[in-house]
Amino acid sequence: MKRLENVTLIGMGALGTLFATILLESLPPESVTFLMDPERYEKYHAEPVLVNGTPVRFNMVTPDQAKPADLVIVSTKATGLLDALDTLVTSVGPDTIIISAINGVTSEEILSQRFGSDKVIHAVAQGMDAAFFSGKLTYRMKGCFCIGITDPSMQEKLDALTEFFDRTHFPYKIEPDILRRIWSKFMLNVGINQVCMVCGTGYGGATRPESFELMLMVSAMREAKLVALAEGISLTEDDLVDYVELMRSLTPDSMPSMAQDRIRKKLSEVEIFSGTVQAIAAKHGILVPVNDYLYNKVKEIEAAY
Repeated sequence: MKRLENVTLIGMGALGTLFATILLESLPPESVTFLMDPERYEKYHAEPVLVNGTPVRFNMVTPDQAKPADLVIVSTKATGLLDALDTLVTSVGPDTIIISAINGVTSEEILSQRFGSDKVIHAVAQGMDAAFFSGKLTYRMKGCFCIGITDPSMQEKLDALTEFFDRTHFPYKIEPDILRRIWSKFMLNVGINQVCMVCGTGYGGATRPESFELMLMVSAMREAKLVALAEGISLTEDDLVDYVELMRSLTPDSMPSMAQDRIRKKLSEVEIFSGTVQAIAAKHGILVPVNDYLYNKVKEIEAAY
Protein backbone atom coordinates (compact mmCIF):
# COMPACT_ATOMS: atom_id res chain seq x y z
CA MET A 1 0.00 0.00 0.00
CA LYS A 2 1.50 3.33 -1.06
CA ARG A 3 1.93 6.24 1.34
CA LEU A 4 -1.04 8.63 1.40
CA GLU A 5 -0.12 12.13 0.26
CA ASN A 6 -3.27 13.97 -0.79
CA VAL A 7 -6.84 14.34 0.45
CA THR A 8 -10.10 15.24 -1.26
CA LEU A 9 -12.98 16.36 0.92
CA ILE A 10 -16.61 16.61 -0.17
CA GLY A 11 -18.92 18.59 2.08
CA MET A 12 -17.68 22.03 3.10
CA GLY A 13 -19.68 22.44 6.27
CA ALA A 14 -18.51 22.58 9.87
CA LEU A 15 -16.80 19.17 9.93
CA GLY A 16 -15.31 19.27 6.43
CA THR A 17 -13.86 22.73 7.03
CA LEU A 18 -12.50 21.68 10.42
CA PHE A 19 -10.83 18.58 8.94
CA ALA A 20 -9.25 20.60 6.12
CA THR A 21 -8.00 23.19 8.61
CA ILE A 22 -6.27 20.51 10.70
CA LEU A 23 -4.71 18.87 7.64
CA LEU A 24 -3.39 22.19 6.30
CA GLU A 25 -1.28 22.57 9.43
CA SER A 26 0.90 19.72 8.10
CA LEU A 27 0.26 19.46 4.35
CA PRO A 28 0.83 21.86 1.44
CA PRO A 29 -2.33 23.63 0.20
CA GLU A 30 -2.40 21.68 -3.08
CA SER A 31 -2.63 18.39 -1.13
CA VAL A 32 -5.94 19.30 0.55
CA THR A 33 -8.79 19.82 -1.91
CA PHE A 34 -12.51 20.42 -1.61
CA LEU A 35 -14.57 18.79 -4.37
CA MET A 36 -17.85 20.45 -5.28
CA ASP A 37 -20.33 20.77 -8.09
CA PRO A 38 -19.95 23.75 -10.47
CA GLU A 39 -22.73 25.74 -8.75
CA ARG A 40 -21.05 25.55 -5.35
CA TYR A 41 -17.65 26.19 -6.90
CA GLU A 42 -18.86 29.47 -8.41
CA LYS A 43 -20.37 30.46 -5.09
CA TYR A 44 -17.41 29.67 -2.82
CA HIS A 45 -14.08 29.53 -4.66
CA ALA A 46 -13.29 33.25 -4.68
CA GLU A 47 -13.77 33.92 -0.96
CA PRO A 48 -11.66 32.80 2.01
CA VAL A 49 -13.26 31.11 5.02
CA LEU A 50 -12.80 32.67 8.45
CA VAL A 51 -11.51 29.97 10.81
CA ASN A 52 -11.67 31.22 14.40
CA GLY A 53 -11.29 34.69 12.93
CA THR A 54 -8.37 33.92 10.58
CA PRO A 55 -8.95 33.98 6.79
CA VAL A 56 -8.08 30.65 5.14
CA ARG A 57 -8.18 29.90 1.40
CA PHE A 58 -8.94 26.32 0.48
CA ASN A 59 -8.10 24.61 -2.79
CA MET A 60 -11.38 23.81 -4.60
CA VAL A 61 -12.13 21.82 -7.77
CA THR A 62 -15.11 20.61 -9.76
CA PRO A 63 -15.46 16.96 -10.86
CA ASP A 64 -14.08 17.66 -14.34
CA GLN A 65 -10.91 19.10 -12.75
CA ALA A 66 -10.51 16.35 -10.15
CA LYS A 67 -7.97 13.54 -10.10
CA PRO A 68 -8.08 10.31 -8.07
CA ALA A 69 -7.22 11.05 -4.43
CA ASP A 70 -5.24 8.91 -2.00
CA LEU A 71 -7.86 9.64 0.66
CA VAL A 72 -11.46 10.87 0.33
CA ILE A 73 -13.26 12.25 3.38
CA VAL A 74 -17.03 12.44 2.93
CA SER A 75 -18.54 15.06 5.24
CA THR A 76 -21.77 16.00 3.48
CA LYS A 77 -25.12 15.87 5.23
CA ALA A 78 -26.75 12.45 5.04
CA THR A 79 -29.39 14.05 2.81
CA GLY A 80 -26.67 14.97 0.29
CA LEU A 81 -24.85 11.64 0.12
CA LEU A 82 -26.55 10.22 -2.96
CA ASP A 83 -25.78 13.36 -4.99
CA ALA A 84 -22.21 13.26 -3.67
CA LEU A 85 -21.69 9.75 -5.08
CA ASP A 86 -21.94 11.06 -8.64
CA THR A 87 -19.73 14.06 -7.87
CA LEU A 88 -17.04 11.76 -6.45
CA VAL A 89 -16.60 9.49 -9.45
CA THR A 90 -13.51 11.21 -10.87
CA SER A 91 -11.88 11.47 -7.42
CA VAL A 92 -11.99 7.75 -6.60
CA GLY A 93 -9.28 5.59 -8.15
CA PRO A 94 -8.30 1.93 -7.70
CA ASP A 95 -6.28 2.63 -4.53
CA THR A 96 -8.37 5.40 -2.97
CA ILE A 97 -9.36 5.02 0.69
CA ILE A 98 -12.76 6.48 1.63
CA ILE A 99 -13.89 7.43 5.13
CA SER A 100 -17.22 8.97 6.08
CA ALA A 101 -18.05 11.52 8.77
CA ILE A 102 -21.76 11.33 7.96
CA ASN A 103 -24.19 10.82 10.82
CA GLY A 104 -26.31 7.69 11.07
CA VAL A 105 -25.48 4.02 10.52
CA THR A 106 -25.77 3.53 6.74
CA SER A 107 -23.21 5.72 4.92
CA GLU A 108 -20.46 3.08 4.77
CA GLU A 109 -22.87 0.58 3.21
CA ILE A 110 -23.99 3.15 0.60
CA LEU A 111 -20.39 4.11 -0.25
CA SER A 112 -19.36 0.44 -0.45
CA GLN A 113 -22.20 -0.38 -2.84
CA ARG A 114 -21.06 2.40 -5.18
CA PHE A 115 -17.26 2.23 -4.95
CA GLY A 116 -16.50 -1.19 -3.42
CA SER A 117 -16.13 -2.29 0.18
CA ASP A 118 -12.37 -2.67 -0.38
CA LYS A 119 -12.10 1.14 -0.43
CA VAL A 120 -14.19 2.02 2.64
CA ILE A 121 -12.82 2.14 6.19
CA HIS A 122 -15.53 2.53 8.83
CA ALA A 123 -15.31 5.76 10.78
CA VAL A 124 -17.26 8.05 13.07
CA ALA A 125 -16.36 11.62 14.03
CA GLN A 126 -17.00 12.73 17.59
CA GLY A 127 -16.06 15.32 20.20
CA MET A 128 -16.03 18.37 17.89
CA ASP A 129 -17.86 21.58 18.77
CA ALA A 130 -17.46 23.17 15.33
CA ALA A 131 -20.11 25.60 14.07
CA PHE A 132 -20.22 27.04 10.55
CA PHE A 133 -22.29 30.09 9.65
CA SER A 134 -21.96 32.54 6.74
CA GLY A 135 -18.46 31.45 5.78
CA LYS A 136 -17.19 31.49 9.37
CA LEU A 137 -15.98 28.37 11.20
CA THR A 138 -15.62 28.51 14.97
CA TYR A 139 -14.42 25.66 17.14
CA ARG A 140 -12.60 24.91 20.38
CA MET A 141 -12.55 21.10 20.44
CA LYS A 142 -11.03 19.25 17.47
CA GLY A 143 -12.52 15.93 18.57
CA CYS A 144 -11.30 12.85 16.73
CA PHE A 145 -12.06 10.26 14.06
CA CYS A 146 -12.79 6.82 15.51
CA ILE A 147 -11.76 4.34 12.81
CA GLY A 148 -11.76 0.58 12.41
CA ILE A 149 -12.32 -2.33 10.05
CA THR A 150 -14.88 -5.11 9.87
CA ASP A 151 -12.82 -7.20 7.42
CA PRO A 152 -9.24 -8.27 8.31
CA SER A 153 -8.24 -7.94 4.65
CA MET A 154 -8.47 -4.14 5.12
CA GLN A 155 -5.64 -4.08 7.69
CA GLU A 156 -3.03 -2.80 5.22
CA LYS A 157 -5.24 0.14 4.28
CA LEU A 158 -6.00 0.86 7.92
CA ASP A 159 -2.25 0.93 8.60
CA ALA A 160 -1.73 3.37 5.70
CA LEU A 161 -4.48 5.60 7.07
CA THR A 162 -3.12 5.62 10.62
CA GLU A 163 0.38 6.38 9.33
CA PHE A 164 -1.08 9.35 7.43
CA PHE A 165 -2.99 10.57 10.48
CA ASP A 166 0.14 10.23 12.64
CA ARG A 167 2.18 12.18 10.12
CA THR A 168 -0.38 14.98 9.82
CA HIS A 169 -1.18 15.08 13.56
CA PHE A 170 -4.83 14.38 12.77
CA PRO A 171 -6.67 13.23 15.91
CA TYR A 172 -7.92 9.64 15.67
CA LYS A 173 -8.58 6.51 17.70
CA ILE A 174 -8.57 2.90 16.50
CA GLU A 175 -11.74 1.08 17.54
CA PRO A 176 -11.59 -2.72 17.88
CA ASP A 177 -15.39 -2.81 17.48
CA ILE A 178 -16.10 0.05 15.12
CA LEU A 179 -19.73 -0.92 14.47
CA ARG A 180 -20.48 -0.60 18.17
CA ARG A 181 -18.84 2.84 18.20
CA ILE A 182 -20.87 3.97 15.16
CA TRP A 183 -24.09 2.85 16.84
CA SER A 184 -23.03 4.52 20.10
CA LYS A 185 -22.60 7.83 18.27
CA PHE A 186 -25.95 7.23 16.58
CA MET A 187 -27.52 6.87 20.03
CA LEU A 188 -25.96 10.20 21.04
CA ASN A 189 -27.10 12.00 17.90
CA VAL A 190 -30.66 10.75 18.31
CA GLY A 191 -30.60 12.62 21.61
CA ILE A 192 -28.40 15.69 21.30
CA ASN A 193 -29.13 16.67 17.68
CA GLN A 194 -32.89 16.37 17.86
CA VAL A 195 -33.31 17.91 21.32
CA CYS A 196 -31.09 20.90 20.51
CA MET A 197 -33.14 21.54 17.36
CA VAL A 198 -36.56 21.06 18.94
CA CYS A 199 -35.71 23.06 22.06
CA GLY A 200 -33.62 25.72 20.29
CA THR A 201 -30.62 25.26 22.53
CA GLY A 202 -26.92 24.35 22.49
CA TYR A 203 -24.83 21.72 24.25
CA GLY A 204 -25.04 23.53 27.58
CA GLY A 205 -28.82 23.82 27.55
CA ALA A 206 -29.35 20.20 26.54
CA THR A 207 -27.12 18.80 29.31
CA ARG A 208 -28.12 21.05 32.21
CA PRO A 209 -28.88 18.89 35.29
CA GLU A 210 -32.56 18.35 36.12
CA SER A 211 -33.70 20.13 32.97
CA PHE A 212 -36.51 19.07 30.65
CA GLU A 213 -34.00 19.07 27.78
CA LEU A 214 -31.73 16.55 29.55
CA MET A 215 -34.67 14.28 30.42
CA LEU A 216 -35.84 14.40 26.78
CA MET A 217 -32.33 13.72 25.43
CA VAL A 218 -31.63 10.78 27.73
CA SER A 219 -35.06 9.26 27.05
CA ALA A 220 -34.51 9.49 23.28
CA MET A 221 -31.05 7.92 23.66
CA ARG A 222 -32.45 5.04 25.71
CA GLU A 223 -34.93 4.28 22.94
CA ALA A 224 -32.06 4.29 20.43
CA LYS A 225 -30.19 1.92 22.74
CA LEU A 226 -33.19 -0.42 22.73
CA VAL A 227 -33.35 -0.62 18.94
CA ALA A 228 -29.57 -1.11 18.74
CA LEU A 229 -29.84 -4.06 21.13
CA ALA A 230 -32.62 -5.48 18.95
CA GLU A 231 -30.19 -5.27 16.00
CA GLY A 232 -27.48 -7.14 17.92
CA ILE A 233 -25.38 -4.11 18.96
CA SER A 234 -24.64 -4.29 22.69
CA LEU A 235 -24.85 -0.69 23.88
CA THR A 236 -24.91 -0.08 27.62
CA GLU A 237 -25.99 2.59 30.08
CA ASP A 238 -22.29 3.36 30.61
CA ASP A 239 -22.04 4.26 26.92
CA LEU A 240 -24.96 6.64 27.33
CA VAL A 241 -23.50 8.30 30.44
CA ASP A 242 -20.07 8.69 28.81
CA TYR A 243 -21.60 10.51 25.85
CA VAL A 244 -23.63 12.86 28.03
CA GLU A 245 -20.41 13.75 29.88
CA LEU A 246 -18.64 14.29 26.55
CA MET A 247 -21.38 16.75 25.52
CA ARG A 248 -20.90 18.61 28.81
CA SER A 249 -17.22 19.12 27.91
CA LEU A 250 -18.07 21.00 24.70
CA THR A 251 -18.52 24.76 24.36
CA PRO A 252 -21.94 25.34 26.02
CA ASP A 253 -23.16 27.89 23.46
CA SER A 254 -22.09 25.80 20.48
CA MET A 255 -24.62 23.44 18.91
CA PRO A 256 -24.92 20.29 16.79
CA SER A 257 -25.80 20.27 13.11
CA MET A 258 -29.59 19.97 13.43
CA ALA A 259 -29.78 23.04 15.67
CA GLN A 260 -27.69 24.89 13.09
CA ASP A 261 -30.14 23.67 10.40
CA ARG A 262 -33.02 25.29 12.29
CA ILE A 263 -31.23 28.65 12.38
CA ARG A 264 -30.48 28.42 8.64
CA LYS A 265 -34.01 27.14 7.90
CA LYS A 266 -32.62 24.02 6.22
CA LEU A 267 -34.13 20.55 6.16
CA SER A 268 -32.47 18.38 8.79
CA GLU A 269 -31.27 14.79 9.09
CA VAL A 270 -34.30 13.76 11.18
CA GLU A 271 -34.96 10.78 8.90
CA ILE A 272 -31.62 9.16 9.80
CA PHE A 273 -32.16 9.79 13.54
CA SER A 274 -35.71 9.34 14.86
CA GLY A 275 -36.80 8.11 11.42
CA THR A 276 -34.32 5.24 11.67
CA VAL A 277 -35.29 4.54 15.30
CA GLN A 278 -38.96 4.37 14.28
CA ALA A 279 -38.26 2.01 11.36
CA ILE A 280 -36.20 -0.43 13.43
CA ALA A 281 -38.64 -0.22 16.35
CA ALA A 282 -41.55 -1.12 14.05
CA LYS A 283 -39.61 -4.14 12.81
CA HIS A 284 -39.08 -5.43 16.35
CA GLY A 285 -42.35 -4.32 17.98
CA ILE A 286 -40.72 -1.71 20.24
CA LEU A 287 -42.48 1.46 21.43
CA VAL A 288 -40.46 4.68 20.95
CA PRO A 289 -42.81 7.52 22.02
CA VAL A 290 -40.03 10.05 22.68
CA ASN A 291 -38.61 9.65 19.18
CA ASP A 292 -42.14 9.79 17.76
CA TYR A 293 -42.57 13.12 19.57
CA LEU A 294 -39.21 14.49 18.38
CA TYR A 295 -39.83 13.40 14.79
CA ASN A 296 -43.19 15.18 14.70
CA LYS A 297 -41.81 18.33 16.35
CA VAL A 298 -38.94 18.54 13.84
CA LYS A 299 -41.37 18.12 10.95
CA GLU A 300 -43.54 20.95 12.39
CA ILE A 301 -40.50 23.23 12.65
CA GLU A 302 -39.41 22.45 9.07
CA ALA A 303 -42.93 22.95 7.72
CA ALA A 304 -42.96 26.49 9.15
CA TYR A 305 -39.78 27.63 7.34
